[in-house]
Amino acid sequence: MTGTDPLAGMDPLTGAGPLTGAAVLVAEHGTGLQATRVYEEPDGGFLWWHGPGHRYAGPLRAPGRLVALVPGEEAVVGGALLSTGQTHGSGLLHRAAGSASAAAWLRDPRPQAGRLVAHSLTAAARALRALHGVPLPQGPAPAPPPGLRRLREWASGTVPLAPAAERLRRHALEVWGGARTARLLDWADDAERPTGVGASAVLLHGWASTGALVPPRSRGRVALLTGHDLGAGRRELDLGWMLGDLVELAWSSPLYRAAHDGAGAPGEGAGLPSAAVLQHVFLGVYGEGTGSTGSSGGGGDGDGCGRGDRAGGRGPVYDPAAVGRCAVLRVVTHMRDFATYCEWSDELLDYLAFTAELIDEEGRRAVPRGVS
Repeated sequence: MTGTDPLAGMDPLTGAGPLTGAAVLVAEHGTGLQATRVYEEPDGGFLWWHGPGHRYAGPLRAPGRLVALVPGEEAVVGGALLSTGQTHGSGLLHRAAGSASAAAWLRDPRPQAGRLVAHSLTAAARALRALHGVPLPQGPAPAPPPGLRRLREWASGTVPLAPAAERLRRHALEVWGGARTARLLDWADDAERPTGVGASAVLLHGWASTGALVPPRSRGRVALLTGHDLGAGRRELDLGWMLGDLVELAWSSPLYRAAHDGAGAPGEGAGLPSAAVLQHVFLGVYGEGTGSTGSSGGGGDGDGCGRGDRAGGRGPVYDPAAVGRCAVLRVVTHMRDFATYCEWSDELLDYLAFTAELIDEEGRRAVPRGVS
């Protein structure tokens, strides 16, 4: 990023201090994990600042060794810009063409909002294909995304936990039992260290989600905010993370339930595409060119390990079963983070029942029919 820094003189930890440029704060939100501030520039563009929340120790930084590998602006035609931003204060500053995430647009029942989100998911799928195709650097293997580490530490109880997170873990052992917890940890191990003949890790976004996806307000490119969650592991982790985001939305949003399960009045939320439709759009674009991603793409060469071969015009090879399991990891990580960085809520007990179902079905509802 070049030019005058419009946030110079501001303390990103507290928000104190004057802006020296003409950028105007238009949105501010966050949790104890991450704070987000959005500024509008005079040219109509936007700056997104992601920094540590009040319960997160230390700054939010992107691993420089991996940032250097992220494909640039012209890497993928029709793909989202993988915006790695720049270090600013204790966080990262990104440029985008919109002021609201795809997650925010999914709360808008107008048909055009649903079309905008579908377009953004298409762009995200193409960007992730490019990211996953980048060879990993020589030398020590890159660490897995930090979200996966947080999940493993919480589920295994190997580190001290915040009171609400410890309470959640006790309830999880009661509701899930030891067997479900063990399955979850096995899936996390496999996501970090892919198994099977020819299995290999790829460069991962680490938190691919509708909250990190920024559609343009009018003109411009979709942005996928990328940086501090970069890591390495099996490609299905990024796919499952995005699809698990949509699974959670379909379960937790009253508007979605009213629009798609027959519980609402006719026409209520009618402009919202179902989570299954959005999942199909995303996964179909990611695997386009494979024919059938499950039979030929997910294990067409017999290993089912998601190597990402593109020979003969084929799309990336991935394992649909692993995608479903990684979707479960995403929902559980979000649940764990809420307990750690927010406060206890009895809604977490509902999440435990919901995630028990997801574990039992291995996240199959995250992988739509027709692409698996």
